Amino acid sequence: MIIIPVKEGENIERALKRFKRKFEKTGVIKELRERQNFSKPSVKKRAELKKAIYIQALQRQED
Repeated sequence: MIIIPVKEGENIERALKRFKRKFEKTGVIKELRERQNFSKPSVKKRAELKKAIYIQALQRQED
């Protein structure tokens, strides 16, 4: 459970922003989206390899 202490006189919007940032760092939403659709390990590995090749190509273009 995420606890955000609200200081006296603190703006509610600021406390809400801190909560959202802390919640996003936990990665709950990202994990939930990944679990909605199962993908085989071989497909995940292929996607990671494709992404790595793409990033390398971008880095070569910059040089």
